[in-house]
Amino acid sequence: MKRSAGSDATSLSRVLRWVAAIVVSVAALMGPQAAGLAAAADDPSCPDVEVVFARGTNEAPGVGATGQAFVDALNARLPGKTVDVYAVDYPASLSFGQAADGIVDASNKIESIAASCPTTKIVLGGYSQGAAVAGYTTTDTVPAGFALPAGITGPMSPAIASHVAAVVLFGTPDAWFLSLVDHNAPPIAIGQLYAAKTLQLCATGDPVCFPGGLDRSAHSSYKDNAMADQAADFAARQLTAAAPASAAVQQTAGEVGASQPTEQPATAPAPDLDPPLGN
Repeated sequence: MKRSAGSDATSLSRVLRWVAAIVVSVAALMGPQAAGLAAAADDPSCPDVEVVFARGTNEAPGVGATGQAFVDALNARLPGKTVDVYAVDYPASLSFGQAADGIVDASNKIESIAASCPTTKIVLGGYSQGAAVAGYTTTDTVPAGFALPAGITGPMSPAIASHVAAVVLFGTPDAWFLSLVDHNAPPIAIGQLYAAKTLQLCATGDPVCFPGGLDRSAHSSYKDNAMADQAADFAARQLTAAAPASAAVQQTAGEVGASQPTEQPATAPAPDLDPPLGN
């Protein structure tokens, strides 16, 4: 029996109203937050990867030479992926207390990416003073009695950690060096939720991170000593891995290991702090 065009139209209209009612009901159950996350996940402007990198002392605004070497190397290892780069906004001056500005900015940026682009994977990095900024950004505890600088209310939410795929640090200031530049600086402790995906690189002889190191050129070598490639290999593996690595903070090259002293020998002369430390 043939159905009339009017009957077909009426049936179609009823089906569409039924589908619409279901969609509205599901949206109400899920709530506006879930709808917002779905929209963000589908936002074509969200990159596959975003690198948040803090430059070293006295480097010009941007990610610095080491940061750029790392970004270039990472891009080469992620064909077909979109990689955005954010340069942490802070003075990177010899006034090391102002590193707190970088911690605030890096934290805010990471939290913003996690909220607006939840499928974007974040790589956090830094060089020299910038490595301290990035390291502090991951912390999950505040030392007893330590007064937080303005703009910092505490560690990032634990929920943020799953959005950060890798942390790469070049020439991270050790406890001895920190005490030279800022007696009030707390130790740099990588948060437990980030430890399994953190790589710290220290060139042999680097006075900023290597015990007894006196080779200032070593601190400037990360941009061309193959460690940017090493860090990019690590980050690329973390970005493409089905599950994060299970090891603790990975240390390589001249980085202080568990069996090595954590402070510079008392007899080592202090490095000259007048020239730029981040180049």
